[in-house]
Amino acid sequence: MQVTAMAVGLVLFAAIVFLSILFHFVPVGLWITAYFSGVRVKIFKDLVGMRLRKVPPALIIRPMIAATKAGLDVDVDKLEAHYLAGGHVQDVVNALISADKANIDLTFERATAIDLAGRNVLEAVKMSVNPKVIQTPLVAAVAKDGIQVKATSRVTVRANIDRLVGGAGEETIVARVGEGIVTTIGSSDTHKKVLENPDNISKMVLSKGLDSGTAYEILSIDIADVDVGENIGAKLQIDQAEADLKIAQAKAEERRAMAVSQEQEMKARVQEMRAKVVEAEAQVPLAMAEAFRSGHLGVMDYYRMKNIQADTDMRDSISKTTDEESTQRSAPGAGSSV
Repeated sequence: MQVTAMAVGLVLFAAIVFLSILFHFVPVGLWITAYFSGVRVKIFKDLVGMRLRKVPPALIIRPMIAATKAGLDVDVDKLEAHYLAGGHVQDVVNALISADKANIDLTFERATAIDLAGRNVLEAVKMSVNPKVIQTPLVAAVAKDGIQVKATSRVTVRANIDRLVGGAGEETIVARVGEGIVTTIGSSDTHKKVLENPDNISKMVLSKGLDSGTAYEILSIDIADVDVGENIGAKLQIDQAEADLKIAQAKAEERRAMAVSQEQEMKARVQEMRAKVVEAEAQVPLAMAEAFRSGHLGVMDYYRMKNIQADTDMRDSISKTTDEESTQRSAPGAGSSV
C-alpha cells in the first residue's frame, strides 16, 4: 500500500510539473482571451510557433485584440514580422486605431515604416490631430539703420504623415524660421517698421515655404516678443574710428621715426663734411710752405692774400650787421621814439 501511494504521488507530481511546463510554454489563457475577443489564432501554429521563434505571444496577440475590437483587420504574421524587425507593435497598432478614428489615411505598411525609421508613429498621429507649438529661441538681427532687433516666435506645426520617413525634424524648422526672421529684419529700412508691424515678419517667413522637405506642415508663425537691442551701427562706427585713429597714429609715428633717422643721417653727413674741411684746412699751411720753398709764392703775394681775406671778413661782418638792423625795423611793435 505504501509503495502504491508513493507511486501515485510521483505520478501526480510529474503530471503537475508537466502541466505547468505545458501551460507555461503554451499560453492557453491568452488563446482563450483571443478566442472570446473574436481573434482567431491557432495554438500550435501561432502561439507555440511564437515561443519557438522567441517572440512573446502577449506582445502580438494583445495589440491584435485591440485592433480587432477597433474594427481593423491586422494580420498576425505581419505583426510578428514587425516585432522581429525591431519595431514597436503596440505603438503601431495604437497609431492605426487613432488614425482610423481621426479619418487619417494611414496604412499598416506606412505605420511600420515610420516606426522602423526611428520616429514615434503614435506621437505623429496625435500631432496630426492636435498640432504642436514650437517655441523658437531668441533671434537677434540688425536693421538697415544699424539698430539691433530681438524677436522670439511660436511656430504651430502639424505632422505630415507622408513625409515622416526621410523628412527633417524640429531642429530644421527652428533653424529655418530663425533664418527667415534674420532676413526679414535685415531687409527692413528702419527698426521702427519692424516694431510697428511685427506681423510682417510672420507673413514673409511663412511665404518662404520653410516646411519643404520636413516631416511637418507649418500652420502659422506668430511673433511672441519683439525688443530693441544695441545700436550696432554706432558701435561699428566707433570701432572703425578707433581703428582709423590707431592707423593714423602708427603712420605718424612712422613718419616721425623717418624724420629722426633723416636728421641723424644729415648730422652725420655734416660732421663728415666738417671733418673733411678741417682736414683740408690742415693741408693749407703745408701747401703754402711747399709753395714758399718751391718759389711759386712770394712774401708780397702772401700779404696780398691776407689783405684780401681781411677785406672779405670785414664785408661779411658789415653785411650781417645790416641784416640784423633790417630785421629789427620790420619786427611788429617796432617804431620810432619821439
